[in-house]
Amino acid sequence: MPDSTPVRVVRELAARGYNAEREAVTLLADASDPDAAVERVADAAADDALTIAAADVRNALAADPLDDDALPEDPARDGDGSDSTPGGPAASTAAPPEQGEAPGPDSVVTGGRTPSTGEGTPDAHTADAETDDSTGGDIVDSQETASVSRSETKGVGASRIGSRSPSPPTFGPDITGDSTGTGEYGDFVSVFRDRYERLSKKLRGRVNHRPTDALDAMPGGSDAAIVGMVNDVRSTASGHWLVELEDTSGTFPALVMKDRDWADVVDELLLDEVVAVEGTLADDGGILFADSVHFPDVPRTYRPNTADRHVQAALVSDVHVGSQEFAAERWDAFADWLHTPEAEAVEYLLIAGDMVEGVGVYPGQDEELDVVDIYEQYETFAERLKAVPGDLEIVMIPGNHDAVRLAEPQPAFDEELRDIMRAHDARIVGNPATVTVEGVSVLMYHGVSLDEVIAEHGSPDVSYDDPHNAMAALLKKRHVAPQYGGRLRVAPEERDYLVVDDVPDVFHTGHVHKLGVGQYHNVRLVNSGCWQEQTAFQRSVNIDPDVGTAPIVDLDTLDITVRKF
Repeated sequence: MPDSTPVRVVRELAARGYNAEREAVTLLADASDPDAAVERVADAAADDALTIAAADVRNALAADPLDDDALPEDPARDGDGSDSTPGGPAASTAAPPEQGEAPGPDSVVTGGRTPSTGEGTPDAHTADAETDDSTGGDIVDSQETASVSRSETKGVGASRIGSRSPSPPTFGPDITGDSTGTGEYGDFVSVFRDRYERLSKKLRGRVNHRPTDALDAMPGGSDAAIVGMVNDVRSTASGHWLVELEDTSGTFPALVMKDRDWADVVDELLLDEVVAVEGTLADDGGILFADSVHFPDVPRTYRPNTADRHVQAALVSDVHVGSQEFAAERWDAFADWLHTPEAEAVEYLLIAGDMVEGVGVYPGQDEELDVVDIYEQYETFAERLKAVPGDLEIVMIPGNHDAVRLAEPQPAFDEELRDIMRAHDARIVGNPATVTVEGVSVLMYHGVSLDEVIAEHGSPDVSYDDPHNAMAALLKKRHVAPQYGGRLRVAPEERDYLVVDDVPDVFHTGHVHKLGVGQYHNVRLVNSGCWQEQTAFQRSVNIDPDVGTAPIVDLDTLDITVRKF
């Protein structure tokens, strides 16, 4: 086993079908004969074992030691082999970095704020956001840094490995198991009525709202306001904009004059989103001359939650195992890095959809597949997942390439697919999902509606090169997929699971294969790139994907470091 590296140990265990805790990997790597140690532990493992724990390694090697030095000394144990502390293995002997300590020279941090006060640092963030690079700075290339750390893992970093203690995440409403839609007319009425009621409540306190049927009875020249769903947007012969709004009692038109300095807000409107319009009724009634348009939006005073300890989450998406363009070496480098002391604080891995390439997603896809069977694709993905540390908490949601329904909200994988991926005991939920880890809420959404926003939005800043700006537009609307009947399929349910009821601390998406990191009203925005090299389709539409990128979020500060593999 060359160099006795933990990375090599992980690969040997994965080849035998096992995952492993970080401390177990360290114990095996530090054995005098790691090859023999791996064999011994694998032979001693229970038939139904999926993850090798540190206790499994100690028990196996203590029962039949390789030699006197087979098992590395545990500083937490005294001479008779008993634990000197009731808490089990000792904590790291290497002092962790202070929370206020500046990051190392290879780290790029964006959007930070002071943990003690929770106050934002908008000036620094704004400076980053205005650079040409959507990440706010250079990207850390971890291929070299990971290899250096791996070479130092034996000895120096060994006492720090295995100190992860992730808390189980909690989840918001999930469509999985609760889908009631049958596709009948009444189901569509229910989902749009629910959307209107929930989003209109966020607007009624800001405007003096009147139902559309009441506006018809008001005298001309009166000040008035409507909270409604955008039913139509069209231009007049004079170049003004006519926005038709609908509520539960009818429809009413609002006219946005082209000479208003805020008239470009019309470029942001999507059909079926809920907005409020204030203005003055025409003298003869029947139309509202708009003075302002309001979105449900995120309050500018919002302050996100943070963890009370130093802990990190890796945000990735669009792995696309099964594609001929799957970036296997990059994924392996990422998995290797997670086993290094440099990644010790990474306790959560959040995957925002498209674990596999899928089958029949687009015409001619079969010619670009490396694995043509969908179940074999998930089996291959599961093997790749085994390479990451076994003590990570993993959360996964599906995407449009995964084997679930295309219509959103998407339920989680069925039991057969869950069983294929059970080795890592990942938490698998629907798309979208709000996941709370260490007190920090992360809205995970695969991101198909980003195509719609980028296509419809009038600003050049909302583009595939800057996907975080499209994400900000969705937060402004407080809905992850407002428009029905376009590029996105929406499933009719009794409840609209796509409404953003509560403001998240982090908004994490994928789908567009571009890296984007930003901030909107103190909400961190992360589109995490992909693990698939450029496909023929992407070349045809001039999309150059950001491959092998893993944004790492410090949950105690919400600073973001982008790792490039």
